[in-house]
Amino acid sequence: MRKLTRAFTGTAATGAAIVAAVALAAAPAFATVNTATVSGNTNSDGSFSATATGPTLTDSKTKVKLTCASATASGIAKNGTYTAGAPNAISVASLTTLKWNQCTISGIGFSVTANATPWSLNATGATDSTGDVTPGSITGVNASLTGACNATVTGAVTGTYTNSTHTLAINAGSLTVSGVSGLCLGLINNGDAVVYNANYVVTPATLAVNAT
Repeated sequence: MRKLTRAFTGTAATGAAIVAAVALAAAPAFATVNTATVSGNTNSDGSFSATATGPTLTDSKTKVKLTCASATASGIAKNGTYTAGAPNAISVASLTTLKWNQCTISGIGFSVTANATPWSLNATGATDSTGDVTPGSITGVNASLTGACNATVTGAVTGTYTNSTHTLAINAGSLTVSGVSGLCLGLINNGDAVVYNANYVVTPATLAVNAT
């Protein structure tokens, strides 16, 4: 039973991990944003891609922690200045394709699907005084896990985008599990909060986001 429990723990919880896939930043609740500017995208169509190594997902209730070998995301971030959504969250990009690779625990794998794309990447506060780090969020997150244990994860993730390292760091958010079915063995449950952690390196490396 121990082996069975561990296997399905990984299957269920890591599936939730996927949702989190890629994001700009976490800002304090009191932060506001007036304008956001995207610059440095050398692709004429505004396309970009991002790759993360070893992303993890932790179930805040059961403390199950899963790891994927890698995760990728791609979307559109066109150069320009934006104001729609101020003062709470200004959309600066969209995520159209998200994938998680080799998500396993104890050698057991599963499939994860990103639903209802595109997801919105938003600036939620002003860039820091060095002009390097911008807080933001990814909203509209919706992903499903398919396998022996099935679940859906929805909500938002938060983190930071650093211009100098062209890295999206995801470390918080408000993701919730629902639609749990199959052999989940109580290791992931309806209503559980899950936290996704990942560092996505963005291409083009010159892509920058600044907000005031």
